[in-house]
Amino acid sequence: MNQPNSQVFTVWNYLLYRLDKGRNSKSPCLLRFHSAFWDEWQRLHLPGLDEHLLLVIENNTVEGKAALEYLSTSRQRWTAKPAKVELDARSLQSSADVEAIRKAHRSLVTSELESEVSSLLRIFSRISEDVDAALNQASTYNQRLLLRDVADELNLQLQNFVRSSDKYTVRFYPIIKSWREIVTNYIEELAKITELRQEIDSPNIIGVPLTQEQEIFTGRDDIAARIEQLLSDRRRPPLLLYGQRRMGKTSLLNNIGKLLPNSIIPMFVDLQGAPSSASDYAGFLYNLARDMEKSAKKQGLTLPSLAREVLKSDPFTYFYEWLDKVEQALEQNTALLALDEFEVLDNAIAKGRFDEQDVLGMLRHLIQHRPRFKVLLAGSHTIEEYQRWASYLINVQVVHISYLKEAEARQLIERPVKDFTLRYEPNAVERVLQLTRCHPFLVQLLCAEIIVLKNEQDPSIRRLATLADVEAAIPEALQSGGFFFADIQNNQVDATGQAILRFIAAQGEGAIVSRQTLLQQFPDADITFNLLLQRELIEEVDDGYGFQVELIRRWFFNRT
Repeated sequence: MNQPNSQVFTVWNYLLYRLDKGRNSKSPCLLRFHSAFWDEWQRLHLPGLDEHLLLVIENNTVEGKAALEYLSTSRQRWTAKPAKVELDARSLQSSADVEAIRKAHRSLVTSELESEVSSLLRIFSRISEDVDAALNQASTYNQRLLLRDVADELNLQLQNFVRSSDKYTVRFYPIIKSWREIVTNYIEELAKITELRQEIDSPNIIGVPLTQEQEIFTGRDDIAARIEQLLSDRRRPPLLLYGQRRMGKTSLLNNIGKLLPNSIIPMFVDLQGAPSSASDYAGFLYNLARDMEKSAKKQGLTLPSLAREVLKSDPFTYFYEWLDKVEQALEQNTALLALDEFEVLDNAIAKGRFDEQDVLGMLRHLIQHRPRFKVLLAGSHTIEEYQRWASYLINVQVVHISYLKEAEARQLIERPVKDFTLRYEPNAVERVLQLTRCHPFLVQLLCAEIIVLKNEQDPSIRRLATLADVEAAIPEALQSGGFFFADIQNNQVDATGQAILRFIAAQGEGAIVSRQTLLQQFPDADITFNLLLQRELIEEVDDGYGFQVELIRRWFFNRT
């Protein structure tokens, strides 16, 4: 194209832009007549094309996206990236409140852009997801707790943005500054609302593990001491943290760094997440390494990164080389590789997605040949229930996690966090202990419902929980904790076990049913009785059996 024609087309394209702008790109828009759509041989960047494209996308979504799709594969594809980035920037910038921020991650256009753009957008996406998780909390206390973490992250990112002169970082700086102000202001609003209503903030977190930042985590010093003792064993035995579901295994692993010496660096990996869902070994080992990096960073140790692409050709060889670098980074410290929900990985092996020799052989090799690493598995099953693991992990030492100590449970009831405003009558505390047997999840469940009940009462009696309040909260706890009780019925016992539990439940609170009576009702059920004992659902008293936890008995009684 010669120079005169080039100037004519530039003027032509500019006029189209001005006309579309004047009519808000009403359909049919004039962008279709732009030379980019018919002068296919034009290699030079056409000035103003990106602005025109954005104008149409904003005011005429259907035609704008069609134009963007066409230009993405044309000689003017240079417009696609800045257009997508600017669309994302404008979308994020339009988030005027926390409700908009919580939804922002769902509408980000850019997902595959490389380098700094992708990393910037991932920051905003992660923050949006964290705000969403915070607002999903039932109590304003927990909303504020999690939003404070978000505000801290925004402050940290804001400092990083200030130090960068990259054009994209400069573009997104006012957005992250605005988000910080929105989140901070909302935290203050929540505090004012709570004070105005004279409500009791509920610190209880139901159904999700407690993180290192959550003050409500309490106790477990004895278990941490046992783990520390076993970690000092020169034989380097693998450990199994064993306990029933909702006993607080994951919460303990999230907080184990506060309970162990600084020379032990926990590297927590949730096998229920990305590692076990990977489609190949490269994905499995990449996700394993990534979780180890994240966990170590929380303890102040920066590990070398491991790129997914490196693992594709020979995953285990390159993973072992990465472990060499990790050992160098550890210096004189010890890594505690904590693999939570190991049953999920076993299920992936059973389905043939992974070979047991490859995966379990790797763990055995790590235990035997890397003294800087200690391995801890966590789950609600024993190694004996998974024979393949027993043959690879010799001399496993079991650390049993069960009910809280009574003093720990009392603290969880009466002083779960600093400045807790609800007080309990002594007999009310005793009743909570009786109903829950200091089960950490059930204590929180029942106390959360007590707070809901108290907040519905007159402010003059709101700050004192009575025995009557505890009793009134039981039906609500059984309903709101239905997923916990249903899991026992559906996943932890068979039909015979369910029948036995219903039979004992029908005898009333604290009832002990003789073994002879039960065997008359359920002959040949010895294996089932042993399973119920192992699951800590019943206990043996003299020559009979009774429920360990009254709330669980109540739930099965309601199903008789």
